[in-house]
Amino acid sequence: MSFFEVIDPAFGRYVLGNAPVKQLATGFDWVEGPVWFGDANCLLFSDIPNNRIMRWSPDDGISTYRAPSNYSNGHTRDRQGRLISCEHGTRRVTRTEWDGSITVIADRFEGKPLNSPNDVVVKSDGTIWFSDPHYGIMTNYEGFKSKQENSCVVYKADPNTGELEQVVTDMNCPNGLAFSPDESQLYVADTGRMFSDDAQHLRVYDVDPKGNVSNGQHFHTIDPGCADGFRIDVHGNLWSSAADGVHCISPRGELMGKIFVPELVSNICFGGRAKHQLYITATTSLYRITLATNGIQTP
Repeated sequence: MSFFEVIDPAFGRYVLGNAPVKQLATGFDWVEGPVWFGDANCLLFSDIPNNRIMRWSPDDGISTYRAPSNYSNGHTRDRQGRLISCEHGTRRVTRTEWDGSITVIADRFEGKPLNSPNDVVVKSDGTIWFSDPHYGIMTNYEGFKSKQENSCVVYKADPNTGELEQVVTDMNCPNGLAFSPDESQLYVADTGRMFSDDAQHLRVYDVDPKGNVSNGQHFHTIDPGCADGFRIDVHGNLWSSAADGVHCISPRGELMGKIFVPELVSNICFGGRAKHQLYITATTSLYRITLATNGIQTP
């Protein structure tokens, strides 16, 4: 059985022919937001409808890390290695301190509550960038059905003051996001408004040294499915969720190859001792595959 489809021969340099797509845990309802903790040799991810954050490690298997989780979705780590989380239920972005206490980074913009923060990345200057679509407040499945009071945009947050700036405002519903290795570009997925037929595609933006965003343009359209979540490797390739698995897209926006996964993929992250393993959240399960490339070496 082949787990891959090679479209560009260069894709063969990034995959291992004898490395399987392995199911690590299952029995969830809808999983997203994987983040690797190399210092603890474990992965955290969200089982959103069941209002919990799960923990998986090769030593201990699966366990519950936090419940309730305020219907957490996306996670990342800041430059000090602390957990940054997007919470649908409380409509906020939080930081888990080393003593376990929770600091609210952002929950309002211009006095109005955020929608439902979804995915998050931290730039090398410590600023926290997150998408704020309306998915978590449109129904009661992944949070609490509520009135939308802000536009669906990407924000940049100061981690010390919580000051928010809208940096991407030209999307119907921004979702996954990631920086290029040198942080000169920001990739953002537009997955469209819920209950609509909006176009779904990836866009790329220029980012200057001061963190200003400009020149947004179409980068790639996933087919089948859409780019819910994605991460970047050291070569600048974008590894994205898709309806049939994970797609590898070159820095030029060209599809290089696919990894087939037996469930609808939501998010991915790089992990393992060398960030050479791809962890995949897909509907009811967590999967992993070992690659011949490495994720960007952030915390």
